[in-house]
Amino acid sequence: MEILSSIKEIKQTLDKERQKNKTIGFVPTMGALHQGHLSLVDQCVRENEVCVVSIFVNPTQFNDPRDLDTYPRTLEADYALLEREGCHYVFVPSVEEIYPEPDTRVFEFGRLAEVMEGKYRPGHFNGVAQVVSKLFDIVEPTNAYFGEKDYQQVAIIRKMVSQLQLPVIIHACPILRESDGLAMSSRNVRLSALQRQKAPLIARTLKESTNFVSAKSVSEVIDYVVQTINKEPDMRVEYFEIADAYTLEPISKWSDAEAVVGCITVYCGEVRLIDNIRYL
Repeated sequence: MEILSSIKEIKQTLDKERQKNKTIGFVPTMGALHQGHLSLVDQCVRENEVCVVSIFVNPTQFNDPRDLDTYPRTLEADYALLEREGCHYVFVPSVEEIYPEPDTRVFEFGRLAEVMEGKYRPGHFNGVAQVVSKLFDIVEPTNAYFGEKDYQQVAIIRKMVSQLQLPVIIHACPILRESDGLAMSSRNVRLSALQRQKAPLIARTLKESTNFVSAKSVSEVIDYVVQTINKEPDMRVEYFEIADAYTLEPISKWSDAEAVVGCITVYCGEVRLIDNIRYL
C-alpha cells in the first residue's frame, strides 16, 4: 500500500494504472475509520483492480468550527486498517493541496439541498460537492463508494455527477451497525460511556416505527419517533423527516411516494448522530 499526499503524485501513479486498462475504485473518507468505512473498502477491492481511499477532513463542509476542530483524526490507525483490507493507494492531502485558493463554486441542487441536513447545516452540501468533485477530478475513478447512512449526501453526489456529466458510477452501500443497532459513525467515539448506552435508542425507535405504517398516519409516526427519543434525558431530535426516497420531499400520506425513507438527526449530549430507515 502506498501513501501519497500530493495531487501530482496520485495523478501520475493512477495514470500508469489506467494505461494498463485497470479499473479504479475510490472511497472518499474523512478518516477515523470504522467497520462501516471498511465495508466500503472491501466492496471496492472486490469490484476493482485498483482501490484508492482518500483521507481528508474537508473544512468547507463544516458550518460549525467546533465540529471541525473536534472531528476525530486517527491517521496511523487508519493506515493499518486500510493495509489489512487490501487498499492499494491512500491519498492524504493537506488543506493547502486541495484548496490552494478558495473554492468559490456554488452548486445548484434545488430542493434536494434545502431539506433536512440542508436546512440545518446551510452550505454543508455545497462544501461536499466542492471536495468530492475535486477528488473525482484527481482520482478519475471508474466506481466510487459511499455509505447509505449519509442518505441525503448520496443523493446530492448523484445529482452532482449528473450535472457535471462525470464518468463515474456511484455505489450506495448499506448502513453497518453495532451489535446493539447504533449506526457506525466516526462521531461515536465522542460519546461518553453513558451516552453510548443511550444512543441505540435511535435505531430501536426507527425500527419499531416501521411496524406502524399500516395503522398510523405519517404525522403520527413522526410524533412517535420524536417523542420517544426526546423522553430520554440528554437526547434531542433536531429533525425527523419521512420523505420520498428519491426526491427527499416530505410526504403527508404513505401513498404519496412509491419508496419512502425516514431520516433523523439526534443530539446525544453535544454529539450529532444521523440515521435513516426505509418504510416502503
